[in-house]
Amino acid sequence: MHMNFRCAIAALAFAVIMNAGCGQALAQRRACGSRDPVNTIAEMFDAIYACWQPPPGTGDLSLTLRFSLRRDGTLIGKPRATFSKLGPDDSLNRAFVASVLEALEKALPVPFTDSMGGAIAGRILSPLFAAAEGSRS
Repeated sequence: MHMNFRCAIAALAFAVIMNAGCGQALAQRRACGSRDPVNTIAEMFDAIYACWQPPPGTGDLSLTLRFSLRRDGTLIGKPRATFSKLGPDDSLNRAFVASVLEALEKALPVPFTDSMGGAIAGRILSPLFAAAEGSRS
């Protein structure tokens, strides 16, 4: 099961990078703040990415957050950045990081099914937030 979890994370990160306007592409499948039950890791990340709107001009920036959730979908502790690719513009960097944290705040608590809540509780999650190159303005 541990390997499937890693494969799912890697596949999702790849899908995010490959889709133009990452937040918008995934948001088409799920609305931000939807209370529809989440039963898979992919659905959990869809719920978070649906709330993410990368600022204009951040097409080459990326950030990976590390955090854990409780079975009720709330955050355990504070998210921590484990990787970032930021640019030379400090205000754009701050706006990008703020957009990621805002997405997490809007998406939580994730409405897990009972089985998903039990399976995900306390596990370390590391979603990648990377705006597509085409999203620059």
